Amino acid sequence: MEKFASVAALLLLLSFPVAFSGHDYGQALSKSLLFFEAQRSGVLPRNQRVTWRSHSGLTDGKSSGVNLVGGYYDAGDNVKFGLPMAFTVTMMAWSVIEYGNQLAANGELGHSIDAIKWGTDYFIKAHPEPNVLYGEVGDGNTDHYCWQRPEEMTTDRKAYRIDPSNPGSDLAGETAAAMAAASIVFRRSNPAYSRLLLTHAYQLFDFADKYRGKYDSSITVARKYYGSVSGYNDELLWAAAWLYQASNNQFYLDYLGRNGDSMGGTGWSMTEFGWDVKYAGVQTLVAKVNNLFLMQGKAGRHTAVFQKFQQKADFFMCSLLGKGSRNIQKTPGGLIFRQRWNNMQFVTSASFLTTVYSDYLTSSRSNLRCSAGNVAPSQLLSFAKSQVDYILGDNPRATSYMVGYGNNFPQRVHHRGSSIVSYKVDRSFVTCRGGYATWFSRKGSDPNLLTGAIVGGPDAYDNFADRRDNYEQTEPATYNNAPLLGVLARLSSGHSGYSQLLPAVPAPVVVRRPMPIRKPRVTSPVRASGPVAIVQKMTGSWVSKGRTYYRYSTTVINKSPRALKSLNLSIKNLYGPIWGLSRSGNSFGLPSWMHSLQSGKSLEFVYIHSTTPANVAVSSYTLA
Repeated sequence: MEKFASVAALLLLLSFPVAFSGHDYGQALSKSLLFFEAQRSGVLPRNQRVTWRSHSGLTDGKSSGVNLVGGYYDAGDNVKFGLPMAFTVTMMAWSVIEYGNQLAANGELGHSIDAIKWGTDYFIKAHPEPNVLYGEVGDGNTDHYCWQRPEEMTTDRKAYRIDPSNPGSDLAGETAAAMAAASIVFRRSNPAYSRLLLTHAYQLFDFADKYRGKYDSSITVARKYYGSVSGYNDELLWAAAWLYQASNNQFYLDYLGRNGDSMGGTGWSMTEFGWDVKYAGVQTLVAKVNNLFLMQGKAGRHTAVFQKFQQKADFFMCSLLGKGSRNIQKTPGGLIFRQRWNNMQFVTSASFLTTVYSDYLTSSRSNLRCSAGNVAPSQLLSFAKSQVDYILGDNPRATSYMVGYGNNFPQRVHHRGSSIVSYKVDRSFVTCRGGYATWFSRKGSDPNLLTGAIVGGPDAYDNFADRRDNYEQTEPATYNNAPLLGVLARLSSGHSGYSQLLPAVPAPVVVRRPMPIRKPRVTSPVRASGPVAIVQKMTGSWVSKGRTYYRYSTTVINKSPRALKSLNLSIKNLYGPIWGLSRSGNSFGLPSWMHSLQSGKSLEFVYIHSTTPANVAVSSYTLA
């Protein structure tokens, strides 16, 4: 590892140019999307643009009786890790949701949507039952022992899953967030697929919330590589925030309001955001909702909690700008620094949050409130630009940390596929250990250009060693690139003139004559025997394939002075999905996380079907 004295680093910094010519953000955006094609597993499509790759992982899941062909390899290895893959898809979808117009203006909206769908198609396969999710294919220990192309790997491809007996709320929650966010992306271009994704998101959230536990306690082989240090509360809040964005279902908004304090959403003051720790992302999303509600005069009973979410979002942004009470470390060249191993993941994720937050504040005509004083939103965007410019080459080493961008970028990337001659060029079998001896140890440049990959990046003093064995700095990852899509699109095209609090994903729309919607009769409050009141109301309706569907919200109110326990509801004439209750046969009870319903409190659940309200009645209950 190259080491430079602090004096040398200072000299480099002093020679840092005062001004730089502008970067081609559109070119960087196009290249960054190519990296996802290089990471594809499964049967590659005919329009595959990274031509040195070929089909791989074609028997994944077969030994477990499930088809798990597809998805993404996370980094320079050949394992499919579910948690970082889901975060990658969530962030790609968020980029499209916020900056779809700018992506379209750059001609990259289609490629972005294709990249998202490559992930969601796999997640659909990985979620064959409501309470089953496959979270890893391959074993990191076995895989890292070998250096082989994915097209001919001989390593173990065992599939690992979570289920009620082996829970993983963080993994299921993040996958629910990915599916919900992606459902927004496909809402106009592929409504049937969007509804399918949302159905999976509903089920995954219910699974994550009902059967709580850390996924790396169930899939223990993931702990060494993607251990869930932050636990699962952040993923539950993150998933709820995305499900509210996707469904406009009050249940998920109430979930955030009820659990924001107890699950840490309003308590943790964050200085990082990434595949493991989602709190800053939740806080940013809820701040958007809070600003939108305030603008529309819809601030409800959760206003105080949502304001605390926004205060924590402000804290995160201020810490990045160096204007908070606890500021994040930066290198002498100005790059935020969290850790030596793949620090760039935190740079791109933080840059995305500052970009969208800048636009949220601008749209709501607000300033950022820091302990050092109010800050204009434009400073957040300038900060994001400074981080992207550093990545693209404006740094003391004048090195681009995006492979294939600029004249000076990493040539010896820690990546199996790019470092071994293409399978299409030479099909001579590369053995497990022979790959290390022949290809990993080579001093020359990679035979295949891993275009667009964002590598781990420099250390705390802006030092970087372009060596294949320097995995901390030269290994790329999909979750490094995913947040950058939106930032590059934003910097390339600028603001499109629409309110960022109401983003729209552009897509071809088939104009049809609207069908009249007849609203069904909504039941009035029903008083059951005893102190339980039931109120139903319709909260939404839409037409799909000629049929009208209705969303109903049902509130159960405890009017007794004592707590209500062991509540059993009978629900007849229900022909669609239901959320917010636990089910046992034909009986419904309090959700698993709610042990009792206190005096004067209410419980809300929702269901969807295409007819008049279901018949909801109390079968039995116990008072504490």
